[in-house]
Amino acid sequence: MSRNRRTFLKGGTVAGLAAMAGCVGGFGDESGADVKVGMVYATGGLGDNSFNDMAQRGVQDAQDEYNVAVDETEPESAGEFDGAQRDFAESGEYDLISCIGFAQEDALSGNAPEYPDQNFMIIDAVVEADNVRSFVFGEPQGSFQVGHLAGLLTDMEFAAGDGETNPDENVVGFVGGVESPLIESFEAGFTAGVEYANEDAEVVSSYVGDFNDTAGGQEAARSMYQNQGADIIFHAAGATGVGVFQAAESEGRFAIGVDADQSQSESDYADVILASMVKRVDTAVFTAVESVVNDEFTGGEVEQLGLEADGVEAVYGQTLGDEIPDDVKSALDDSRQAIIDGEIDVPDEL
Repeated sequence: MSRNRRTFLKGGTVAGLAAMAGCVGGFGDESGADVKVGMVYATGGLGDNSFNDMAQRGVQDAQDEYNVAVDETEPESAGEFDGAQRDFAESGEYDLISCIGFAQEDALSGNAPEYPDQNFMIIDAVVEADNVRSFVFGEPQGSFQVGHLAGLLTDMEFAAGDGETNPDENVVGFVGGVESPLIESFEAGFTAGVEYANEDAEVVSSYVGDFNDTAGGQEAARSMYQNQGADIIFHAAGATGVGVFQAAESEGRFAIGVDADQSQSESDYADVILASMVKRVDTAVFTAVESVVNDEFTGGEVEQLGLEADGVEAVYGQTLGDEIPDDVKSALDDSRQAIIDGEIDVPDEL
């Protein structure tokens, strides 16, 4: 199947789509496709090597396996979500519209009943409508795991790649993108994991206010490394998190990625990325597309993807993973199972 990029603007949809501020493109053999999918990405857009790119990987995997054509749009602000969803739905051409990110919840809550015959899916939010399938993840559980890792290592003399810990300070950090209940749930899980490992450790945190502000992420992280004694920082900040990696590299400390294995997707910083809290957005998108292909799509359902379902997991860095002591890894294995068994109650809010 061809994967050529193509121009999406055509025919009767030109007027509506031309109003979109985000870029529009797509891939797949539209003329012979069995299923057409419209992707509305989160702000920050493609190329974040994280959340949006994981969603795109999911639809690309579906296209590799099935006869699927895909059109994509990248809104630049939350105010554009309503129009982006509506333009796809109004065309009547799409078997599934995928809404990536919690910030699309309000727009979809309004649009779903307006287009009752249109199938939608949404990531990171629940929209109660018969034509919407919702996917939510166990971010606090996965964040607990990387917090457990950070809490154990910050108290040790540990050096690997281009980084080293500072056991004299016993401080780790969290950098968030936009302050919201979802991103705060990452922080809540991370903090609980740190405390589980090390009651004496301090967690410092900062929210940049944007998912696409690399300079802001770098400034926040550098301040934590230089002024607050942090030696390991976990980010949940999309493309802003690249700045955290840059600061870790320049300061000779460590960072933890999010959504994808960022020691691979941001390989220039693999020497400072200890691990990533991987969130299987790709699996969710693939599953939704597959259900449409097989004529098995069921709206009104909520898919819960936590540790037990492998919806989230702590993945060690490709370069540094082998350097992490075995007893630390063993402790994380134990806490993972304890969370699954209900022996550890992970908070989802601060």
